[in-house]
Amino acid sequence: MAVANDQLRESLEPAPEQVRYAVILEKGMYLGLACLFVTFGLYVFEAIGPYIPHEQLPRYWNLGVDAYLEQTGIEPGWAWLRMLGHGDFLNFLGIAVLAGVTVVCYAAILPILIRKRDYIYSALAVLEILVLAAAASGVISVGH
Repeated sequence: MAVANDQLRESLEPAPEQVRYAVILEKGMYLGLACLFVTFGLYVFEAIGPYIPHEQLPRYWNLGVDAYLEQTGIEPGWAWLRMLGHGDFLNFLGIAVLAGVTVVCYAAILPILIRKRDYIYSALAVLEILVLAAAASGVISVGH
């Protein structure tokens, strides 16, 4: 019976790649969340001026994305990086951290998977990284 309990306990232990993924995901999530809180505070209290003043926001609420971008002069895609000097665009940093942490997690576990000769999961991790990178770059897009 003791052998069966030991085997059960071992089967319930997380694999090294699972632990690394979870640790990085947790740290990335807290970093992204902290970034969201700080940048939102800077935006709300106008410590860094917004691109669109708060009092003008209601005029844009009923617009679709294309009309909103056209009327405000905002470029789509990664152009927000050039606008980080504005409080309303600074908020995107936390979102980018949260969105990008998955790629970092997969990249971090890939060496472990390769060392374990777990080629199927290694290939899946590489594919996941490639798909997420392609989506983030705009190569893969939906709706336009």
